[in-house]
Amino acid sequence: MNIITICARGGSAGVPGKNIRPLCGKPLIAWTIEQAFESKIADHVFVSTDSEEIAKVARSLGAQVPFSRPAELATSTAGKLPVIQHLVEWVEKNVAPVNSIIDLDPTSPLRDTADIQACFAMLDTETDVVITGYEADKNPYFNMVELKTNGFFERVCPPGNEVLGRQSAPKVYAMNASIYAWHRRTLSPSLWGSPRIRLHVMPRERSIDIDHPIDFDLVELLMQKKGLA
Repeated sequence: MNIITICARGGSAGVPGKNIRPLCGKPLIAWTIEQAFESKIADHVFVSTDSEEIAKVARSLGAQVPFSRPAELATSTAGKLPVIQHLVEWVEKNVAPVNSIIDLDPTSPLRDTADIQACFAMLDTETDVVITGYEADKNPYFNMVELKTNGFFERVCPPGNEVLGRQSAPKVYAMNASIYAWHRRTLSPSLWGSPRIRLHVMPRERSIDIDHPIDFDLVELLMQKKGLA
């Protein structure tokens, strides 16, 4: 079966309680759960959380919350992939074998259901992982610098890749962490351990990740512009 996973930790340093903070009249996580069901690509929608408040909201919207996430997977330093693997292993042990996993981040509510469907469609036999991103505002071939060991700043890309203008630089993309898709056999502890990665490009206005209080204001403004609020 195909499943959608939504990982929603209770704690947040930037915006306390953000996953259930109201956004245009709904808890933030509600937008993602509704998109998951509207996409019609999964047999089940599962939420992994350590918060009973988040679990209550998720269940009220039809998502399954089979357990309280273990404390070691609910810290600010815990990686997302171990959380997804933990959930998938529970599903396979208690529900049914899993064919594919589509993970949706609850802090990216501006995605369209078409983005979810596109990522699922891209997950073919020639692809290990599908990620999402947008064309980056800054380009390491042209206008990004880093501090080197000599104490001075140099361009990120090494000499020999001279580019005189941004339009001449190779396109690079910033991951927006909105959607990930894997085959069960390609889900691994490291995203970059899978060599065949495809990118679904999303516009900047659908790529905002809510991480600070001001992001709520910006997302609400964009939702109002789209007629969602």
